[in-house]
Amino acid sequence: MSLGTKIAWDDTVLPFQLDVSDMRGRVARLDGVLDGILKQHEYPDTVEALVAEMALLTALIGQTVSLRWKLSLQVQSKGAVRMIATDYYAPQEEGQPAQIRAYASFDRDRLTDNAPFDQVGEGYFAIMIDQGEGTQPYQGITPLAGGSLSACAEAYFAQSEQLPTRFSLSFGKSTEPKVGEHWRAGGIMLQHMPKASPFAASEDGNGEILTASDLVDGEEGENWERVNILLDTVDDLELIGPSVAPTDLLVRLFHEEQPRVYDAQAVQFGCTCSEDRVRQSLSIYSAQDIEKMTTEDGSVTADCQFCGAHYVLDPRTVGFDAEDADGV
Repeated sequence: MSLGTKIAWDDTVLPFQLDVSDMRGRVARLDGVLDGILKQHEYPDTVEALVAEMALLTALIGQTVSLRWKLSLQVQSKGAVRMIATDYYAPQEEGQPAQIRAYASFDRDRLTDNAPFDQVGEGYFAIMIDQGEGTQPYQGITPLAGGSLSACAEAYFAQSEQLPTRFSLSFGKSTEPKVGEHWRAGGIMLQHMPKASPFAASEDGNGEILTASDLVDGEEGENWERVNILLDTVDDLELIGPSVAPTDLLVRLFHEEQPRVYDAQAVQFGCTCSEDRVRQSLSIYSAQDIEKMTTEDGSVTADCQFCGAHYVLDPRTVGFDAEDADGV
């Protein structure tokens, strides 16, 4: 069945600012992006839900960072879902879409009927920023806690960036009439932008992880509480449904906060894998190592976990001594 006509605001991230309360935010809607990510795999529903949530967080967070190259989110856990990895690639030129890719690694036999976040166990949530060649990559981590991946992301921003941050997300399978069942996701990200934080510490006095409410007080705290109460009135269908445009949603939620919107950023599913990148990854191996990787039909194969691309290479052309092998 057809996935139907694309809605104008699908696969976009809309930046906005609340002038009264001095906050910024993003509204994201994902449709085709999720289809591109999930159709590469046959994940169980509970794993698909985690990947959808992670992809939505990636779209919202990626658009807030002045990137020249890539932002990555990663979950590493001892639970049934061992890893979830996402990448957000910034547009190379103005007007181009950003690209998102994602995949999960899991133990099918350990999955349960419990909530998706229950499938991850002890571990960490990480955000990594790579601005490209000649720069030092950045990584920040926070424990997996709080009952959702969005709660982990909120804890990361409070802990590592001292930025009060709130996410309101919705994601699920759409079953619209005459449209094939597929995943949709929508969400809002809010951030208070303090001029200076007096709470710039990794933990509070009791050794607990910081939360957004620990970072604001006085008038800023009142503004933060008021805007969060307004955000709590959002409905799931307003976040992912086809009827309410992001601009209309902002007016409905925050009209007294004087919302100001900026140009929307288009996003799409995309993968950067290539034969050259595969060869580069294999360049650390010796001829003896490559021989062990060679299949019975005399080739070296590699699969991209993100997009499912399958590469078949001549073993004589890979490895750090491939040039010597070519010369024999």
